[in-house]
Amino acid sequence: MSIQDKLYLDRFNADKQSHLFIIDPDVCLTKCPEQYCTKFCPAHVYEWDPEAQKILVGYEGCVECGTCRIGCPFRNIKWLNPRGGYGVQYRQG
Repeated sequence: MSIQDKLYLDRFNADKQSHLFIIDPDVCLTKCPEQYCTKFCPAHVYEWDPEAQKILVGYEGCVECGTCRIGCPFRNIKWLNPRGGYGVQYRQG
């Protein structure tokens, strides 16, 4: 079973407010041309928007693994636990 197939089994109770934040969007634009977060997140939560020249955060699909907390070489991602009752609900992990 592929990672994508396993992720499909998970269910999400998305909050109206994000628990993931890009601290300084200019860091992504000027210091990180590789946009590392778009590569290391297993749920593909981070996406580079070339038109807007910024990282888009699809927090609703976050699997709460915490990779982004340690993966950004510029420490430009703030990761908080989702509020109680919100976030990922694993099924048959």
